[in-house]
Amino acid sequence: MQRYKCVVTYDGTGFAGYQVQPGKRTVQGEIEAALAKIHKGKAVKVTASGRTDSGVHAKGQVIHFDSPLSIPSDRWPAALNSMLAGEIVILTVVKVNQDFHARFDATGKEYRYVLYLGQPKNPFNRNYAYHYPYPLNVAKMEEAARHLTGTYDFSSFCASNTEVVDKVRTITEISFKKEDECLVLRFRGNGFLYNMVRILTGTLIEVGSGAREAADMPGLIAARDRTLAGKTAPAHGLYLWEVFYEDSVEECKTTKPGV
Repeated sequence: MQRYKCVVTYDGTGFAGYQVQPGKRTVQGEIEAALAKIHKGKAVKVTASGRTDSGVHAKGQVIHFDSPLSIPSDRWPAALNSMLAGEIVILTVVKVNQDFHARFDATGKEYRYVLYLGQPKNPFNRNYAYHYPYPLNVAKMEEAARHLTGTYDFSSFCASNTEVVDKVRTITEISFKKEDECLVLRFRGNGFLYNMVRILTGTLIEVGSGAREAADMPGLIAARDRTLAGKTAPAHGLYLWEVFYEDSVEECKTTKPGV
């Protein structure tokens, strides 16, 4: 058996999330169905760096799977893409050591959240950016982001129904970039809790709109109370942008996808 690591991009609009769910169309389900066809009906399990919710997109999701087939790495993308719907594209496939794990070997992730600030609504990005046509004070949002950068217990920014016990995470960067009529929020860290990026985004929007102060962030972190943070921003503005691995392991390097 050979283990393969894949970088995958997908439009999450038509899926009930990444993870397989009975009776629902999912990204994992589509990829495993394509692999089963290539393996003549034999089931092939796919493991990802993490799950994404319904409507959330990915520019650089990472998965791995094992196969007994002697297909060259550079032939796998074409083989899989020929059997996948256009919403999912396998960007790269490389051979890795048998002990490589897409989830447990990840050292960090980058997510991006896209706000469309223009008026009127743009029908062509309605599934790919959250329409927020109100003034935002980005300088205040940047001030709040500085308070959120570091290693903390992010219980206040995690969905209350999560099963994860240890909610300590490290955010290494939160940055903002205007792109035409959009504001792109970039989050980098060693890991993120369920709905964490969307809750952080909703809270930062409230700071930018004047509904709360940037100086409130330390107290919000210390409270460890989800009810005190901002609303959860809609799923369709969120992108899993890149997953990071140790560069010292040549086989495990990710290839950064294009924008």
